[in-house]
Amino acid sequence: MTLVGHEASVAVFLAALLVISLSNLWGFRRLRRARITPTLPRASILVPARNEEKNIGACVASLLSQDYPEFEVLVLDDNSDDGTATILAGLAAPCLRVLRGAPLPPGWLGKNWACHQLASAASGDVLLFTDADTRHHAEALSAAVSVLERDRLGFLSVLPEQSLGSWGERLIVPMLAWSQQTFYPIALFRRIGHPALTTAVGQYMLFRRSAYDAVGGFARVKGSVLDDCDLVRAVAKARLGWTLLDGTGRVTTRMYSSFRDAARGFSKNLFARFRYNLLGFAFVWMWLLWVTWQPPILLAMWACAPGRVPDPAAAYAGAATATTLLLWLTSDARFRVRLDHVLYAPLTVLLTFAIAVRSVAWRLLGRGTWKDRPLPPREGRSEP
Repeated sequence: MTLVGHEASVAVFLAALLVISLSNLWGFRRLRRARITPTLPRASILVPARNEEKNIGACVASLLSQDYPEFEVLVLDDNSDDGTATILAGLAAPCLRVLRGAPLPPGWLGKNWACHQLASAASGDVLLFTDADTRHHAEALSAAVSVLERDRLGFLSVLPEQSLGSWGERLIVPMLAWSQQTFYPIALFRRIGHPALTTAVGQYMLFRRSAYDAVGGFARVKGSVLDDCDLVRAVAKARLGWTLLDGTGRVTTRMYSSFRDAARGFSKNLFARFRYNLLGFAFVWMWLLWVTWQPPILLAMWACAPGRVPDPAAAYAGAATATTLLLWLTSDARFRVRLDHVLYAPLTVLLTFAIAVRSVAWRLLGRGTWKDRPLPPREGRSEP
């Protein structure tokens, strides 16, 4: 293929991504209160907490302030060795229960075991699993259950709004929302209905109790780092109905507090998201790095060394560069990321590529840890 043909193909590929991104402005719906029936089912809000002294107080306070008619909040202290237990002991509300986690059995990952214990203790007809680093608008639960009821779904997940503090977070974390906005045409994939085209976010997973029990709950995914993806696949396979909503303005989170924390978190999940398919993983990340960096470099060569790069190739490279910036602008504006991030978004791709390489090493060498617990090279996972 000639240089002009190659640049044209890159520009076409990025234009296709732009179509997906723009379609998601309509198809990827915001979490908003829906018109509902007069009654809502009893809800259990379930929070696993391990070494969450920085987050647990504010998280539980936001959950206790829900305007939902009948609910309980269950928090499981998963053998924390910081101040989590002390903070929980100081919280009091009629609808709040604090559980002490049982020892971790063989074959289970810590969070999955904690969620399994929480579900076993819950009394609600709907179960909301949410992380300790989330904060919830007072209407969030009512809005989510309203959609669950209105659309007769078995499962609903929410992509939280990311609160970004340090420069390290601003450089890496926007990749999460951008990849969802850019590569996943949610309305189309929901209509197709195939389990392989599902997606979910583990920070906010809302089940009908009947759907949770029907798919086997967390016992089904006890050793999986992809518990969210495996569970929504099981829901789709059972034809129980699912959706993913944009939680901007309703659910927020600060997942990481530094570049180091973000890099560790991404290292835990990136390779797993590709089901440990090394060839597919390598191709996607190398291609993404190439289409992000090659067009602006070629454009700079054309500007600095006239005659070395054909004008048509430079024109396509310019179109590709502009499309990449527009993709990031669309995502950052939607998810309330500072818009100056668009200017250094290529650095986000470069850094995430480096973390992706580390993610492979973590799994293949078995050196990864999370919450002070080791991650084996390939965690057990159930089939959808």
